[in-house]
Amino acid sequence: MLSMLKNRAAGAAALAATIALTGSAAVGAAAPADAQTTSGAVTQASGQGTNGPDHVFVIMMENHGSDQVIGNTADAPYINTLAQRYNTAANYHGVTHPSLPNYLATISGSSQGIWDDCKAGADVKCAPEEFVPGSSDPEATGLLTPAQVANASSTPHMFSGQTIVDQLESKGLSWKAYMENLPSTGSQVEYAPTIGSTTVKLYAQKHNPFMYFSNINYPGSPRLQNIVPLENNLKTDLASGTVPNFVWISPNQCHDMHGISPSGAALIGLPQCGYPDSGLDHGAIQLGDTYVKQTVQQIMDSPTWKTTKSSIVLAWDENDYSGSTGGPGSPVGQNGAVLGGGHAPMIVINSAEGPHKTTNQLSDHYTLLSTIEHLWHLDCLANTCSPTTSGIFEKLFRP
Repeated sequence: MLSMLKNRAAGAAALAATIALTGSAAVGAAAPADAQTTSGAVTQASGQGTNGPDHVFVIMMENHGSDQVIGNTADAPYINTLAQRYNTAANYHGVTHPSLPNYLATISGSSQGIWDDCKAGADVKCAPEEFVPGSSDPEATGLLTPAQVANASSTPHMFSGQTIVDQLESKGLSWKAYMENLPSTGSQVEYAPTIGSTTVKLYAQKHNPFMYFSNINYPGSPRLQNIVPLENNLKTDLASGTVPNFVWISPNQCHDMHGISPSGAALIGLPQCGYPDSGLDHGAIQLGDTYVKQTVQQIMDSPTWKTTKSSIVLAWDENDYSGSTGGPGSPVGQNGAVLGGGHAPMIVINSAEGPHKTTNQLSDHYTLLSTIEHLWHLDCLANTCSPTTSGIFEKLFRP
């Protein structure tokens, strides 16, 4: 028993060292239609934009409102420096609550008609967690309609629609998703790692939207080889100049500002990652700020960044559940209430640096996807096919 405890402690200590930030890569307005009801087979008009970037890096952060990060120089000094120097979307919103539909929206143009954080699977169906009586957002101003509840509850969590992956590959553009603490390439686990008998929820599948689409996640799928652990892979690709055109980065839940249980945080030696009893989670914001600094500087120090026209997008999936304002594509519920994800930060950094720009345009994850599609002359997907439900803020990607 003593040997087992020593091994468990050693494993926790090693993990804490791995995820500690030491500079290592290991480390609104109501929309006229719900996201899932808008179809898209329209092609972005060729020639509408100039040449797109060589690389787009999307770093998705978690669960904080704009006013908790922007202006909070005590907890997030580096992110605030980025916001002051580079380009910002000052009226950016999560599409809805909770996390998973926002991630799905960002790569597919649709929240897929769900309101839960359940794991991927053709046999997985879940009732909505938000915008229903007793949900975790006390300030939500609307509820789902009975039809929305019924549809969401019967929807398998393996979606058949297209994503930006299909669009990129159709144009000969490359992609890769880097997931911090993913156990192995293409892993199907819902959470990781497991220390002894305890699963510490650092990697969370709900923050890996690629696993939820049937034309990406199937036995023998070559696309699964593009969903890799962040550890060492991003650093190696940056150094070797093999970075794909589209880079998705999901930090672990201690580094994306989400946080984990206090017991899990104590087990890995990062107590500041644990959820506080009340008030603002200063520790999680501080960890996220340090991680963003390490990751952004790693990208900006690379030959890839210095020799190409590239952009880094730093976005938050939703606010901290302190309200449900939405973007142009947010769904509406009973009595036309907006079922949005709240006001969240969004920053764009370009390798060809120009004067600071900001836009007050109402925007959300659909706007981000629509802009990327536009820059690379890709087809549109679902809500990105209509300016009413997406819009474009291309100027943020220009010097």
